[in-house]
Amino acid sequence: MNAERLIDRLEGVRQSGPGRWLARCPAHPDHSPSLSVRETDDGTVLIKCFAGCDAADVVAATGLEFKDLFPEKPQDAASRRDFRHTHAAREALKILAHESLVALCAAENMAHGRHLTDADRERLTLAAVRIRHAREAAA
Repeated sequence: MNAERLIDRLEGVRQSGPGRWLARCPAHPDHSPSLSVRETDDGTVLIKCFAGCDAADVVAATGLEFKDLFPEKPQDAASRRDFRHTHAAREALKILAHESLVALCAAENMAHGRHLTDADRERLTLAAVRIRHAREAAA
C-alpha cells in the first residue's frame, strides 16, 4: 500500500515534507491535525496520533485493515526464492531494521500493559517470517 490510499480517507490533510503528512485523526473528534502519516522507502505507512489513539483504532476508522499499512509479502515458494536471490545484503539489513522496529513496538505495547490485537500478533508473525527470509537472503 502507498500512503495515498490512507490519505484519501482522511480529512484536513496537509503535506509536511516528502512522504509525510498531518491530518485530523478519524479515531477521535479531532479539530486540528494530530495524526502524523509517513511512507517509508519500502512502502510501509507509519501512523501516529499525538492525542494517543491506538494505531489499530485509527486504521479501523478509515475502513482499512492494519495489514494495509505494509507492502505485500511474497506469497509462494517461487516468490521466496526470488526474494532470496534478488536482495543484496544491504536490502536484507534494511528489512531486518524495519522488522526489528515492528517487534520493538509490540514489546513496548506489552511493557505498558497493552494487549496485542489479533492484527498485531499477525503482523508480529509476519515480522518474524520476514526476518528469517532476510537472514536467508543475506547468507
